[in-house]
Amino acid sequence: MTIRKSFYITVWALSWSLISATVLADPILAKIQTRWAQCNYTIESSDDKVACFDRLIDDTQIALLAQPARHDLKIWLAINKSSLAGVDGGMGALGLVKDAKILLEDVITQAPETLDGSALTSLATLYHKVPGWPLAFGDDDKAAELFKKALAINPDGIDSNYFYGEFLADTGKTNLAVAFLKHAQQAPARPDRPLADQGRQQEIIQKLKELNQQ
Repeated sequence: MTIRKSFYITVWALSWSLISATVLADPILAKIQTRWAQCNYTIESSDDKVACFDRLIDDTQIALLAQPARHDLKIWLAINKSSLAGVDGGMGALGLVKDAKILLEDVITQAPETLDGSALTSLATLYHKVPGWPLAFGDDDKAAELFKKALAINPDGIDSNYFYGEFLADTGKTNLAVAFLKHAQQAPARPDRPLADQGRQQEIIQKLKELNQQ
């Protein structure tokens, strides 16, 4: 059975992700974030993207094994697994997003404000994008609940506003979606993540264009 790519997140790129002052001083996490943006935004071939995310997942797992208490690395391992699921699809995709869910739930239970609440944004996006029961755990009511908690922590973030705007658009709330997407456009730039910001801004522009054409 093949799980369609459209069921999974338009990655963030749980891109989907947010940065704090501690990240600026942390070369391990900064390298993982930079490599995610390269995998997601600079590689065209699906096969090459899969290979890129596979390597990145391996390296993130190694980093987390060395420092198992780091919630920021758990978030990025979840993001990378979700990103691979979105590119690869197929039988393994559900396993990847279920692994990501477990990692994100662990962070939310112990330290929900890590990386400005990005575990909440990432898990909300998964709940919205994956299939519902019996295939998987998709649930828009749960997604809405998690998005609101993420925005309470980080009301001005580019990712929290973009993914909530996308959710609102997908659930028929077009006017409200446009407001959140435009707020995402005004998010402060992340100086050490220019590629990720550039890619996300292009996604915002495309989504607004689609909504304006409806």
